[in-house]
Amino acid sequence: MNKKNILKLFAVLVIIGLIILAYKLNLASYLSIDYLKEQQQNFIQYYENNKLQTISIYMISYILLAALSLPGAATALTVLAGALFGVVLGTVLVSFSSTIGATLAFLTSRFILRESIEKRFSAALRKINEGIKREGPFYLFTLRVIPLFPFFLINLVVGLTRIPVITFFWVSQLGMLSGTAVYVYAGEQLAAIESFTDIASPRLILAFVLIGSIPFILKFSINSYKAYKVYSKFTKPKSFDYNLIVIGAGSAGLVSSYIAATVKAKVALIEKHKMGGDCLNTGCVPSKALINSAKLVSNIAKAQKAGIVGKVSAKPDFKKIMFHVKNAIKKIEPHDSVDRYSKIGVECIKGEATIVSPWEVQVNGKTLTTRNIIVATGARPFMPPLPGLAQVKPLNSDTLWNLQKLPKRLVILGGGPIGCELTQSFSRLGSKVIQIEMLSRIMAVEDEAVSTFITKKFIKEGAEILTEHKALRFEKKSGLKYIIVEHKGKEKKIAFDEVIIAIGRRANITGFGLENLGIRLRPNKTIDANEFLQTNIPNIFVCGDVTGPYQFTHTAAHQAYYASVNALFGGLKKFKVDYSVIPWCTFTDPEVATVGLSQQAAKKLQIEFEVTQYGLDDLDRAITDMNDEGFIQVLTEKGKDKILGATIVGATASTLILEFVSAMKNKFGLNAILSTIHIYPSMGEANKYLAGNWKKAHASAAGLKFAKWFNQRSRKN
Repeated sequence: MNKKNILKLFAVLVIIGLIILAYKLNLASYLSIDYLKEQQQNFIQYYENNKLQTISIYMISYILLAALSLPGAATALTVLAGALFGVVLGTVLVSFSSTIGATLAFLTSRFILRESIEKRFSAALRKINEGIKREGPFYLFTLRVIPLFPFFLINLVVGLTRIPVITFFWVSQLGMLSGTAVYVYAGEQLAAIESFTDIASPRLILAFVLIGSIPFILKFSINSYKAYKVYSKFTKPKSFDYNLIVIGAGSAGLVSSYIAATVKAKVALIEKHKMGGDCLNTGCVPSKALINSAKLVSNIAKAQKAGIVGKVSAKPDFKKIMFHVKNAIKKIEPHDSVDRYSKIGVECIKGEATIVSPWEVQVNGKTLTTRNIIVATGARPFMPPLPGLAQVKPLNSDTLWNLQKLPKRLVILGGGPIGCELTQSFSRLGSKVIQIEMLSRIMAVEDEAVSTFITKKFIKEGAEILTEHKALRFEKKSGLKYIIVEHKGKEKKIAFDEVIIAIGRRANITGFGLENLGIRLRPNKTIDANEFLQTNIPNIFVCGDVTGPYQFTHTAAHQAYYASVNALFGGLKKFKVDYSVIPWCTFTDPEVATVGLSQQAAKKLQIEFEVTQYGLDDLDRAITDMNDEGFIQVLTEKGKDKILGATIVGATASTLILEFVSAMKNKFGLNAILSTIHIYPSMGEANKYLAGNWKKAHASAAGLKFAKWFNQRSRKN
């Protein structure tokens, strides 16, 4: 047992000892109304003769009894303060004594219980702490004001949170002040009181409830004042052309306008370039088409292993592959087209929007008025300010689709999802790919085992992976292009024909008027928004990559629901956006799909967890399809089947992960997955076998011993 645990045990024993002593001395009998009334004159006389001593004894007694949370002690001593010291001095003494005692109980709870509680209920406490950080003082004040909540329980529960001690102290003192004054005043009239319930009448409790609403009234007033300050600069129209104007026709904007039209709102969708945004035109759709072509090349190479003999070869025609990419976009375009959205009631406007006020948007020389605005302007590739970059005419995830010739030597700068997908695709198509990453490994957001697996896969297929290489500058000499990188203090020059910059994306926050309205930004230059996706101008909402925190198409669509519903119906009811279960996938081959926590994330949060794995080389369907590479890894709460996170490296991982997404969202665990029938033979069985591995690891030794004994006995007649 370490020193800290010894101290905890000692503290528990001291508290138990003091409580036992209190009951042995029958302190409760000294804290009744009858005893206080009977001894009132003796107390007063002693106080008159020993004022400082009485105050000292009183405060020490109050602090100790409050810290020990003895039932009825606080009420009795508060009443006694009124009888002894009068309303003013009594209120001051009780206010400080009760707050100090409460803080001691709070600190005791924090020292003895918080660490173990956080380990067992880390996810729940994390959410509570996030709420405490935002609204803690308001809620604590309310709990302190209303006497329906037990004094000691508040101290113990709040001690488990991350609220600062000083905040707890001053909010507790302020919150208990009104109740303290009432009870102290009642003590001054001690002769007229028959029981403590005479003080806490229903009318008084109602008054406390009304006082408890003060922080919320203040919060509403503050928000209203802030809104007034924002809106006072502008003239609000008497009527509006639209219920909602959406700026940006990517995933977030399309879903926002679709929902608005579905609930019969008048909505305008403004897009300056192409409907469908990055996802359709330069992101998800073209990249997956390219990935598929590259995968087919790889699959043809597998054909002989599957018994296909003879002339089996594939020579990629890059120009035709890029035609296939453009054709895939063309086939999907109708899903995001002006025609489709016009038919469902969205007024689609092509042009550059400028927000000129919280209710006015200019486009194509016209000023449109709207009750609410949703900004869904997305993001663009980040281009680093490296010397010589412009000379080499770099490509990025937006511009590479104009390539008509396969680069012989291709540098890909960046080891994230986009960089990894492009590395494997171009390598399979025949480019000599050099992927450069500044960090110690590619796919750094995933666990190290995932990074190692994918790195080995890329190297096996011919790509060169340079980690811990920092890009310094670019050069162009005699028509040749070079990137100069630094590795372990030494410079290295790498020649290339084309370079793709894939080191992240930056939100589109300028060029459409937000900078003139005073919209608040985060340090990472995304638009700041609250849990309802409102900006600091309450009727301007935001969703998608322009606000984050996740830059996924499916997350943008998820946010769009909350943004549109809150914009249209927030006056009746607002809904907090839910980020509790966010899956994502990197579409390498094999795919890497993740939901919830990785091991490195769980360790960072100091969450105790267990890891269960299942290798796909054991799965029948994976073997028959020659897709038997990869693994499933699931994190669960220690000793429980509750899923904290899952990662799948394997064929169709983006589909297989959905069972774990559903489990986390609907709060069922590995036992439920194990008991669910999965089709044989299918890749989906892997999830069940993973759950089986967890079950084996948690089989009861005593239960197995009994089963063995029982079966042995049953063989004997």
